[in-house]
Amino acid sequence: MLELAPAGGNQFELGVAGDTYNTAVYLKRLLKASDVDVSYVTAVGDDPNSARLMEALHEEGINASYVAVREGMSPGLYMISVDSSGERSFSYWRSAAAARTLFDPEFPEVISDMSEFDLVYLSGISVAILPAESRTILKTKLADFRQNGGVVAFDSNYRPALWDSADVARTEITEFYRQADIALPSVDDEALLFDDQDSDDALKRFKELGVKCGALKRGSSGPVSLDGAEVAVPNVASDLIVDSTAAGDSFNAGFLAGFMEGRTAKECMLCGHELAARVIQHRGAIIEASKM
Repeated sequence: MLELAPAGGNQFELGVAGDTYNTAVYLKRLLKASDVDVSYVTAVGDDPNSARLMEALHEEGINASYVAVREGMSPGLYMISVDSSGERSFSYWRSAAAARTLFDPEFPEVISDMSEFDLVYLSGISVAILPAESRTILKTKLADFRQNGGVVAFDSNYRPALWDSADVARTEITEFYRQADIALPSVDDEALLFDDQDSDDALKRFKELGVKCGALKRGSSGPVSLDGAEVAVPNVASDLIVDSTAAGDSFNAGFLAGFMEGRTAKECMLCGHELAARVIQHRGAIIEASKM
């Protein structure tokens, strides 16, 4: 998506971002010394703003061969608002975004199967923007992918404004968690969606779902693995937090990078937490590579 990030006063800076894109960028940067190929699957339009998105993918070294171009369409847009403590909120303009046509039977398939991949990562935002029929197609593809040895990672990343209702969101997100081998939820999102009273409620639910790998993100308290093992984390002084945008996305990238490198759950969580702690000290979702 296109991102409008606060730049001081009434000024905003236009960039390229979006939850799974943010994770893809940070994942590629973390694994730049390896032979891991990071691909992005989406649909864009044929307008100048879509060209901007494609250019950003190429600049980050992300494989864009699975990006479909839809004639006459354009990408979505969101604007970040940040309060005095650095906490962010979002406004969206994406009802006609080309990405909503992913897996739409009326369009040529972006990807016939996922056999070329080892791991597929998606989020609740990924599925929230899709029509119900397209979600069903995606679930079938993921089931086949897992049946053939693929690994699925999922983060609910719950944004109420993107769903028809909370009930629909709960049903769909639960189904996608059942499809996941790795879950990377946030305690705040889980509480908002499932009315969890604390981390223990969320951990109990994931145990019942059978998801054993992953981490529950708890902000400054640090992550806890889905088996309940906490990890000691460095604190970030509150006066250093500038913008919490992409905190969860960058954590996910760090965790998945560690997973692909064969690290322990504790090492994966620490990698994710340390990267997120650096990201939130800068404005916008994507920080300069030199600041990682």
